Amino acid sequence: MNKRWTIKKHDRKEVAKLANALQVSPLISALLISRGYETAERAKKFLNPKYEDLHDPYLLKGMERAVQRILKAIENKEKILIWGDYDVDGTTGTVVLRKALEILGAETGFHIPHRFTEGYGVNIPALKKANERDYKVVISVDCGITSFEPISWAKENEIDFIVTDHHLAKEKGNPDAFAVVNPNQKGCEYPDKNLAGVGVAFKLAHALLRENDKEHIVPHFLKVVAIGTIADVMQLTGENRAIVSLGLKDLPNAINYGLKALMEVSDCRSEMTSYHIGYRIAPRINAAGRMDAARNVVELLEAESFEKAKELAEYLNDKNLERQKVQRKITELALSESKDLSKRKFVVVAGEKWHRGVIGLAASKIAERLYRPTIVFSTENGVAYGSARSISNYHILEGLNSCENLFEQFGGHAAAAGMTIKTDKIEELSEQLNKHASDNLNEEDLIPEIKIDAEVSSQTLSLEMVEELKLLEPFGQGNPKPVFSTDNLVIIKEPWIMKDKHLKLNLKDDNGNHFEAVWWDGVEKSKGQTLEPQNRIKLAYIPEENTWQGRTNLQLNVKDLRSSK
Repeated sequence: MNKRWTIKKHDRKEVAKLANALQVSPLISALLISRGYETAERAKKFLNPKYEDLHDPYLLKGMERAVQRILKAIENKEKILIWGDYDVDGTTGTVVLRKALEILGAETGFHIPHRFTEGYGVNIPALKKANERDYKVVISVDCGITSFEPISWAKENEIDFIVTDHHLAKEKGNPDAFAVVNPNQKGCEYPDKNLAGVGVAFKLAHALLRENDKEHIVPHFLKVVAIGTIADVMQLTGENRAIVSLGLKDLPNAINYGLKALMEVSDCRSEMTSYHIGYRIAPRINAAGRMDAARNVVELLEAESFEKAKELAEYLNDKNLERQKVQRKITELALSESKDLSKRKFVVVAGEKWHRGVIGLAASKIAERLYRPTIVFSTENGVAYGSARSISNYHILEGLNSCENLFEQFGGHAAAAGMTIKTDKIEELSEQLNKHASDNLNEEDLIPEIKIDAEVSSQTLSLEMVEELKLLEPFGQGNPKPVFSTDNLVIIKEPWIMKDKHLKLNLKDDNGNHFEAVWWDGVEKSKGQTLEPQNRIKLAYIPEENTWQGRTNLQLNVKDLRSSK
């Protein structure tokens, strides 16, 4: 598939001015300016995240009321239940809040709903069980802002429900909870709206520890908060940048048995970056909720021996391998269901009893491969459970709103959504969504875009350059790894195919400098390209370190390539 290359332009004078003020290379200066850090003051703050960048937790609306009720519960020895969501954000937030309450002497329990038997959010049957076990206070983590009926039931049955969440409220406002702590609720003037669910739970933990003269231990929680924040693909700017940067630096020093076992089984032993969390740690944690019960994550991070933690970490690793296998199978089945998927503007596919824990990941893969908004449905007994993923320039929730009468229920945001629908309505849904997408997307919107941060000479490519780029870490949403382009590179020999799907390219420039490039899934992505020896190409790539057998070399992670003009 052809891609659009959008290459950023830079003002040389402004770049030189900032580079001189910061004593960094012009390349780093250009990257800072293009990311919105055009003054020395703003750039220094971005380059040096610190604990003092965290905002006061009491700036969150509802915080004071929540804290006072929890302190009263601790004093009166009332039981407190933490109700976490089943994803990484919810499970890590549950662990953070439980640990803080344990330090303060509270008696707590936790409940993580099962994805398939209970579904998302708060439910009355589990609240009834909590009531029978004499829980007087329930605190949600990463959910609750739309759980109107269950929270009303809690109030009627004398349970004080405290919502901590970061999702958007519905138009009718907040549920009738004892307190709501959510930076995105109406009337909350918290300065950073991008906190993850674990971040909001951390803020509550911070406030509680401060009230008990234990604020000095707050930084130790950032390791787990960083994991949840990265895993939930939150903006790694502002306060989140400080949370993640500090947490990552401290992770190698972890003494928590669960963290140590998880890092070991994920082959993360020394330096920790957002890549290690996003691609190694988080998928293993997420696999628990996708394939089985997410409470295993809480049990892992609360394990009281390394032996128990290792056992649980290996279990999560096995579940992740199972998840990968099932996801690949469903993605292949979905793509083979119709040969003409790419001719449609909106892809809708369904399969009988496809694993509901991975259909969202399959939708993401299909959306990426075909570059179309995509829904993957799992059908069972006349009901279809769907997960949707979008592309740039298409608001998927607006698409669903255009045919809301067809759904049993649905919800989501611009990039992703979930829904249930009667199986016999899938075909009509597909037609209506295809029409909506046709009306709202032009042909250019259906060509994936590669945003290139700068055109660079092959002379500047080195391990020293990669080392300097680490100044901009942690990378992630809102602060992606820089992508560069270099022209007039020559292919030396036939690409080497790895594991039947990846390509390794050997390249050189006109000065005789040699470069190694890796194109992940390159066999599929290079279709239509001519990669013959002696061909000259222009490469779009991310420069990286590659360590193999104790040696570290420069490696170019290919994003796309085209023939030199």
